[in-house]
Amino acid sequence: MAENPFLSILALVAVVLLVVVTGGIGYLTLADWRDRRRLEQEKRETRRSTPKRR
Repeated sequence: MAENPFLSILALVAVVLLVVVTGGIGYLTLADWRDRRRLEQEKRETRRSTPKRR
């Protein structure tokens, strides 16, 4: 029995979408991690440069 070409195309589209969504989630996770790291670094630098009040 021959394989239905529609199912082959559908499977290919599903794999491509899975890769795209997974890549998008990975990118957003990396961007969030990078932003949090940058904000923490800025907070540390602000604490160092601010003179202590007495």
